[in-house]
Amino acid sequence: MKKKQQQQHPGGGGADPWPHGAPLGGAPPGLGSWKRWVSLLPFLRFSLRDYGFCMATLLVFCLGSLFYQLGGGPPRFLLDLRQYLGNSTYLDDHGPPPSKVLPFPSQVVYNRVGKCGSRTVVLLLRILSEKHGFNLVTSDIHNKTRLTKNEQMELIKNISTAEQPYLFTRHVHFLNFSRFGGDQPVYINIIRDPVNRFLSNYFFRRFGDWRGEQNHMIRTPSMRQEERYLDINECILENYPECSNPRLFYIIPYFCGQHPRCREPGEWALERAKLNVNENFLLVGILEELEDVLLLLERFLPHYFKGVLSIYKDPEHRKLGNMTVTVKKTVPSPEAVQILYQRMRYEYEFYHYVKEQFHLLKRKFGLKSRASHPPLRPQFFIPSPLETEEPIDDEEQDDEKWLEDIYKR
Repeated sequence: MKKKQQQQHPGGGGADPWPHGAPLGGAPPGLGSWKRWVSLLPFLRFSLRDYGFCMATLLVFCLGSLFYQLGGGPPRFLLDLRQYLGNSTYLDDHGPPPSKVLPFPSQVVYNRVGKCGSRTVVLLLRILSEKHGFNLVTSDIHNKTRLTKNEQMELIKNISTAEQPYLFTRHVHFLNFSRFGGDQPVYINIIRDPVNRFLSNYFFRRFGDWRGEQNHMIRTPSMRQEERYLDINECILENYPECSNPRLFYIIPYFCGQHPRCREPGEWALERAKLNVNENFLLVGILEELEDVLLLLERFLPHYFKGVLSIYKDPEHRKLGNMTVTVKKTVPSPEAVQILYQRMRYEYEFYHYVKEQFHLLKRKFGLKSRASHPPLRPQFFIPSPLETEEPIDDEEQDDEKWLEDIYKR
């Protein structure tokens, strides 16, 4: 009898510990239930081939994830795999995706157009580079926008070897980095009404700005007195070289590039400039709407321009900006303005194209635009001081002194 009881209770002697049945979940370990799990082990066995397949699959997806993060997107073989498996997307399966952070380019070029607010932006960039820690690369070469092939190669090499992330700025026509085997950077720029740009440059070369009456003497020491005080209407109506083509064909070459035909007023240069704007420029803003330009730059390039608008509106910065206003500027007669408009018709076609694209971009981000149909003739205006802030590129050392107080804030 005792032998029979021991067979009924192999885990130990005595009465059944659960006379009314085992508790939910089975008996705890050590009371016999482990034998049930041991009996399932044959079904969990797998071959070495199966193990190798699982590890290979894991390796493929790990590498895919790595390439995705390093390259800013999924590798080609993952796209092909997705196409093979089906066209289902995250949006199809999960609804609207979360908002994505814009990519962070590590190479930005601002090939700034002269007399289009570039001094304002450069002053801001110097503050922002100290604040955000990016490498602001400038050039000691000014007023040389057209380069030979060797000069292009040398400049591209120098830019490409700069410590990243960098933002390079200089008055220079568009450079095609990929043509010389380099990585094409992100381009940004700002333009303005062509006639207003021309007038600002005309009087700036003669009389400088409020930073000192002697600045114009330093910039144009060889200019004769009769040329310096040449009436703007006479220059235009009498067709002086400074007030006629190709000197008036100024903005488009900054976007067309270094090809010789880019300096010839015509459809070829215009269309090539538009193409480059669409393919190589992240943003081309309008100086007349500079605050909106800064807002979009902060949205697109936060690692460079975060907080730029608050700095721009700072009273100390505005005081410095007012000193770059061109002095002794006058408005030509309506007849002279109309002649300028005819001579700059390609410049205006490009300006209206860029303005339309800029307003379209603003609408996408919910910014209101003062967009209207292009007028039959340009609507000229007298800019406020901050809209005519401009550089004297030959005096970089003065800027460092002006910014000392702001850096200490």
